[in-house]
Amino acid sequence: MISIIVGCLIGVAKTAIATLGIFNVTLFVQVFPAKESVGMMLPMLIIGDLFAVIYYRRSVVWKHLFSLIPWVLGGLIIGFFVLWKVNSAQLTLLLGILILVLMVLQICKDFIHSKINDHFINSKWFTYLMGILAGFATMIGNVSGVIMSIYLISKGLPKKEFIGTGAWFYLFVNIIKVPFYIGLGMITVHSFLFNLWIIPFIFLGSYIGIKIVKFIPQNFFQRIILILGAVGAIKLILQNFFSF
Repeated sequence: MISIIVGCLIGVAKTAIATLGIFNVTLFVQVFPAKESVGMMLPMLIIGDLFAVIYYRRSVVWKHLFSLIPWVLGGLIIGFFVLWKVNSAQLTLLLGILILVLMVLQICKDFIHSKINDHFINSKWFTYLMGILAGFATMIGNVSGVIMSIYLISKGLPKKEFIGTGAWFYLFVNIIKVPFYIGLGMITVHSFLFNLWIIPFIFLGSYIGIKIVKFIPQNFFQRIILILGAVGAIKLILQNFFSF
């Protein structure tokens, strides 16, 4: 049942509310071991990315992606070596901490943009930093949504271009991650077969996201998701010390 819910929410996240991505990770890790859950989610995310790219195919600002990608690749490599070294219990703790940090960034992102010098935001160093962080976060836990939101918001993109540019980014990066995850044993024939029966629910969620994106009270909804995500992240951290 949780897998069906996550499938629908992945679709909604890809076409409407990127913040849902963090909540999806915390939800899925409650059902499967951390490494297995991260690997199982990747094909589901790619299906959602494909749907979003098809719908928002004309709403993309390529220059913001081309400047970011080389640094994302660096972050992916760092994340790969971390995944190579940690076990599921350690990854659970790492995900919990990372998700809480991303929650704080999400809450503070408007403050960050108001306080950080515009010169820095428009500099190559800001792009380098965001690229490496996004690559690392997406490799170890499929949780780069907040970082990409901060980066794309800094470019002043309208809603459609914001979603469309993000969709192309996630599709490109998630496809690159596939051989790494296969090599680490995080994607298997069994997990891929599991993904196949979730596909209709991802399409359903994607369709729902497209229909509701104009009507969502974004700030209120994001607060609810952030609270739920924070609770899930705290549980991930505590379950390393207590059995519950």
